[in-house]
Amino acid sequence: MFDTLYECFWSDSLWLPVGLTWADLEDKEGRVYAKASNLYVTLPYALAFLLIRYLFERWIATPLAVSAGIKQRVYLKAEENSILEFYYTTQCRNPAQVDIDGLSKKSSLSTRQVERWFRRRRRQDRPGVLKKFTEASWRFVFYLSAFIGGMVALHDVSNITISTFFQLKSQYWYYILEMSFYGCLLFSVAFDVKRKDFKEQIIHHLATLVLLSFSWCANYIRVGTLVMLIHDASDVFLESAKLFNYAKWEKTCKTLFVLFAIVFMVTRLIIFPFWLIHCTWVYPVLYYPAFFGYYFFNTMLVVLLCLHIFWAYLILRMIRKFMFGTLTKDERSDNEEEDGDESSSTQDEVEQRHKPAGSLVADKKYDKNGGSRSLSPPENICWSKTVC
Repeated sequence: MFDTLYECFWSDSLWLPVGLTWADLEDKEGRVYAKASNLYVTLPYALAFLLIRYLFERWIATPLAVSAGIKQRVYLKAEENSILEFYYTTQCRNPAQVDIDGLSKKSSLSTRQVERWFRRRRRQDRPGVLKKFTEASWRFVFYLSAFIGGMVALHDVSNITISTFFQLKSQYWYYILEMSFYGCLLFSVAFDVKRKDFKEQIIHHLATLVLLSFSWCANYIRVGTLVMLIHDASDVFLESAKLFNYAKWEKTCKTLFVLFAIVFMVTRLIIFPFWLIHCTWVYPVLYYPAFFGYYFFNTMLVVLLCLHIFWAYLILRMIRKFMFGTLTKDERSDNEEEDGDESSSTQDEVEQRHKPAGSLVADKKYDKNGGSRSLSPPENICWSKTVC
């Protein structure tokens, strides 16, 4: 059964043009071709990347962040409460007022205490600037190294279908390291900073891995190298702009962001569709009838193009805010907590600590008709309009 499925999956007519077989891609007469078995090593390499990333972020990126004045902000932890924790992890992180009232009755806490608990619990999960800086540092170092390596690998390619051993060796390492890196991103998705385009990122990583695997197996090495190269070109500027943004170097950040936007639009919305996809879509059918592998490969490229258009939309939104002076964060960042929420919580905690003992204000709250009513316990006190 397994052998039958294996043979059907690797059918010559499925992945190769008419008249060609996998035997035509075997090494002979000094010519060396790519093999599917070469890609098995990407799994252990992806795990190795996780270890390298951990060591890099701890011993290099963190000291660099400290030298740039970035420190880990410590928030007050929410008290242990199984009822609220269960609701937080299974239902909603920011409950409505009706749900808060219900949780207040179940947990025997006041609504004010429940609101404070959820504020503190959300802040616990919010990634700090230090974590964002170390993550961006790791990506910047890899993308810069990959871009330089891609230029070397592209220079070594002399033919679109065949390569000598020494020429194939540079493409081999370029493919293996890129695929291992994207595999590492999939493994680390659980503890990376989550953004609005989390699902799009997962689709992008999977489409990239499938695209690179197929281009390697079918010997579309030059196209695969070009695809990786134009992706790394803009990512270098993006991650460097993030680093300077976290370090509060606003002018440098803005300059790099403008360069990123230009390179992104040129490489991913002009070169990618009108050069690469045009070549893979138009020219192959001039030599061979269309086959499944032809449609599959181009479909993966179109998926990436759709993601590029989505991200271009976000970039244009950021540029609009940038031009009008309202850009304060990455458009892809999660709206976990706004500054108002944090400031209100801070105001609440400060005034709670400095509340005069026996204060009459602490025991009164005005209703809609201007009257007053007693409050007990004092956690229900509305200290300021911003808190309420």
